[in-house]
Amino acid sequence: MNQVGIYLILGGASSGKSEYAELLVSKLAGNNQVYYIAPALITNDKLWEERIIKHKNRRPKSWKTLEVKKDELIKALKEVQDTVIIDSLGSWLASYSNFEADIKGLIEALSLRTSHSVIVSDEVGLGVHPSYPSGMLFREKLGFLNMEVSKIAKKTWLIVAGRLIELGKFVAK
Repeated sequence: MNQVGIYLILGGASSGKSEYAELLVSKLAGNNQVYYIAPALITNDKLWEERIIKHKNRRPKSWKTLEVKKDELIKALKEVQDTVIIDSLGSWLASYSNFEADIKGLIEALSLRTSHSVIVSDEVGLGVHPSYPSGMLFREKLGFLNMEVSKIAKKTWLIVAGRLIELGKFVAK
């Protein structure tokens, strides 16, 4: 796994995707610096805040954390030359009104990187059909975003119940 690449890890809530991403980043980076990029989703949700603390406590103290908002993610990807882990694209997309994030800009920034990029994203298309239009829109936009990142990823995995499934090559429409 020495070749520089983009690695995408998909999964549902509490599936183990972040833990696998952290393990993968540790292997890819070796003794090099790692940047944990957390697209900030500002909430007043106590459970969400507890989950963030759990994630922070789990990762190595030597990793640098960047909490970014909206277009700051693309800027960080252009500026940081070290291995990065982005956790997660769902939070990034959700921070935009009508989920209108700059997907093209994100793909371009990822494609130009010269260090490893490990990306975590939610797979929401396998769950219950959303009962609200905003939920349906989010599901569609995140599905599209995941597909676009998968097109440029060296490897893509799906985590289900803590089990890792490597997905095959992207099949174009």
